Amino acid sequence: MIKKYSISICTLLLLLVAATSLEAKALTFDELPVKQSSKQWSVQIGEAEKGKDLAKPVKGKFHTYSIDVNNIGKDVYSVEINMFRNEPNSKTKYSLFGCPDGQECNENHYEMAKSLAKQMNNGNSYHGANFLMAEIATELEVEIVWTQDKHGRPLKETFTFTAE
Repeated sequence: MIKKYSISICTLLLLLVAATSLEAKALTFDELPVKQSSKQWSVQIGEAEKGKDLAKPVKGKFHTYSIDVNNIGKDVYSVEINMFRNEPNSKTKYSLFGCPDGQECNENHYEMAKSLAKQMNNGNSYHGANFLMAEIATELEVEIVWTQDKHGRPLKETFTFTAE
């Protein structure tokens, strides 16, 4: 009888330990800002700006954050910044930016990349005041694609922020 209870209790404890270790962790930042850097770029995730027309976090759905990207290396000719999040049980990553309503995504794409590069070469950062991040996400990927000169090959760096 005692042997059966001991086996039952051990099995129950083992299941409890296994269940808690399998629990999915959402991407949340305990302390903000969080920063990653390379020789060329600095990426910082911070608290979202608050304002009348800006998104607000919704418990159980999404958090809001800000992003600042700085060029800390050589001058660049063009630069694009993309942000993606993951979704549990999927290999697909979802973009956090879309095309403005009614506009074609590739319209003025190249000119915008050159304009952003010029801004960043002058010491100004790319600043996203308020972006949404789904609570189910466990990873934020910031992808930066740039060229060094007019005929240069595109270069890419990826900064990945994950749940701890």
